[in-house]
Order: sequence, then C-alpha cells, then structure tokens
Amino acid sequence: MSVTSAPSATATRLPGRLLALLSLTCGVSVANIYFPQALTPLIADDFSISSGSAAFVVTAGQFGYAAGIFLLVPLGDRLPWRRLLAVLLSLTGAGLLIAGTATTPLVLTVASVLVGTTTVVPQIIIPLAAGLVAEHRRGAATGILLSGLTLGILLARAFGGGLGGWLGWRAPYLLAGALVLILAAVVPSLVPAHRPASAPAYLDLLKAPAELLRTVPELRRSCLYQALVFAGFSAAWTLVPLLMTGPAYHLGTGAVGLVALVGAGSVLSTPFAGRLIDRYGTDRMSLWCLLGALAAPVVLLPASTGGAAGMTALIAGMLVLDVALQSGQVANQTRIFSVRPDARSRLNTTYMTCVFLGGSLGSWAGVTLYRHAGWATALSAVLLINAVALGRHVLHLTYGRRRGAGTAGP
Repeated sequence: MSVTSAPSATATRLPGRLLALLSLTCGVSVANIYFPQALTPLIADDFSISSGSAAFVVTAGQFGYAAGIFLLVPLGDRLPWRRLLAVLLSLTGAGLLIAGTATTPLVLTVASVLVGTTTVVPQIIIPLAAGLVAEHRRGAATGILLSGLTLGILLARAFGGGLGGWLGWRAPYLLAGALVLILAAVVPSLVPAHRPASAPAYLDLLKAPAELLRTVPELRRSCLYQALVFAGFSAAWTLVPLLMTGPAYHLGTGAVGLVALVGAGSVLSTPFAGRLIDRYGTDRMSLWCLLGALAAPVVLLPASTGGAAGMTALIAGMLVLDVALQSGQVANQTRIFSVRPDARSRLNTTYMTCVFLGGSLGSWAGVTLYRHAGWATALSAVLLINAVALGRHVLHLTYGRRRGAGTAGP
C-alpha cells in the first residue's frame, strides 16, 4: 500500500469493511473505561477493601482517559497512524492483562491508569477516518464510528457485570486484554500508511488547544454547543438513579440499568444523522439536535410523579436527549474536521476536553440542584443551558444569512 504524505479526502477511500473494523475498535476501546464500573463490589470483596476504595480503582482509569486525551490524542497530527495505533493498542492490552493478574489494589490502580491513558484510540480513529473519506461522506463515516463508540459504552457494564459474576472480576480484564491485543495485531496493518505533512514539536501540540480556540470560530461554537448539551445530559443521567431509587418509584439499580438501555436508540440514530449531515449540512443538523435537547427536559418533567405515566415520560425524555446529544456530536465533529485537515487530532483534543469539562460540571450542578431544590428545578437548569446553546446557534444562522453565506458566522 502506498504511503501518502498527508490524508487526502478526495484521493483515498475508506472501504466499508475497514470502517466497520474501526467502529468495532472504537467500541472495544471505550468499553475499557466503563466495564470496570460493574466490578467494584467483586474487587472490594476480593481485596477486602471498602467499596469506596474499589471505586477509586475505576475512577483512576477515568482520570487516565482524561490525561490521554490531552497528552496523546494530539500525536495523531505528528506520528504515522499505523505506528501510533499499534503502540497504543498494545499498551492498552498489556495494561488490561496486568490489571487482570494484579495481586494488590495498588497494582490494579496503576494498571487502570495505564489502560485509561492509552485507550484513547477512538479519539484518534475518528479524525483519522475523516481524512480518508470524501467530504460528502464524512458525516456518514463519523456517524458509523460514533455508533460503535456508543454501543461499546452501552454493552460495557453488561459485559463486565455478567462475565465478572460468572467467572470473577479478573475474567473481563483478561478477555478484554486478549481482544485488544488481537486488534493491535490486525488494525494497524489495514489502515492506509501515511507520513504527516509536518511534525510539530510535542510542546506545540500541547499548547494547541488554547490557540485553536482563539483562532477557529467553528471550533469555538462546536465546543460550546456540545459542552452545554453534554452538561445537561450528564446532569439528567446523574438525577435518574436518584429519582428511580427514591420515593417516586422505589426501584433498584437493576431497573436503572434497564432504563439506561434507551441509549441504544442513539446507536441507530448516529449513522442516519451522518447521512442527513452529508445531505443538508452540519448547521441544519445542529439546529434539529438543539431543538431536541431543549424539548427533552420538558418531556422529562412529569417523570417525578411516578407510576406508568411518569416512567413513560422518563424513558421518552432520556431517549430524546440521548439522540440529540449523539447526533449533535456527529454534526460538531464533522464540522471541525472540515476546518483544518492538518490539525484534526489537535482539534479533536480541544473539542473533547471542552465536552468532558462541560459534562463534569453538569453532573455536579445536577446533583446539587436536585438535593437542594428538587427535580423540577434541576430540569429547569438543563432547559436553560440548552436554550443558551440554541440561542447561540440561532445567532450564527442569522448572521450567516445576513452575510449571504449559509455556513459563515461569528
């Protein structure tokens, strides 16, 4: 296979089978952050530690993931794809095997940090794929990859809890490690070889987010849209277990897990959203998604009444919010990948950092408001922040029409 000096959206085609494999790789990789959450009680019993200490092991992996986004994802603009994917997948596989054979909580924690830091492969694959497809197919390709990512998140806890309950907490780590190592042997060899057009210094890569936010308007508004919607989404999903296990429903955590499966709707919606983006553009999809995000807390409001009607409102509202979030993600990432082809990994680093920051703040705000003022007040905050995102987008669309350019704007 020939080596290209830079990704070319017009000269290179991403075969459907390779796109499916990359989507699978995204799902398997992101699952490594989520499946340990179902193993906390088993880890606590095995090591004779508190559930809080066992939960820290899981949290350590999430901190590692945040660090990996900032420290490793920008390398996608500096290093050949094959080498970078091979190294990261191999390190992730090794970390999972170390975790599965850990004899002390400390070793398990260190291994979790290693796994979290190196399993950022999806955030490298998504901009990589954007450079391998023609512009009119970029939305569809991004949607397919995000559907794999979402499916990995949905199935991760079932995989960890089911296999862990049957064979012990080590089994999910060992099986996941073996699967990732197989991907490490297969995926890099199938990805088109390329040589980056430039090799920015590593410190320059780390300084890029602030500079890109300052100089790229399309990145700023995409970050704002998704950070606000993800803040509302995180707040809502933080509230759902509190509501369902409280006096309105008196249900257990198993029922919460079943309601969480409504996210499967977004697995189907993201490829469809990608095709609509390729046909109508990112701005129209953002408008639809922000309207959906604004409607979701209104649909959710009656959920606090309990009963069948309340549960129907809860499921419908969370489905609307999940589809709006994930479809909006396709629109926003498609938009930013079209801005600077030479800096797609750095753009994605900036974008994902803003999104995760918004989600973290949303979770905190949601719990705080719920405990002090209740369900309706917390949902009012979700409505407000989604309204801010929609208002910003309407200003952009109005500005673009005045300029006579459908995608121009502040």
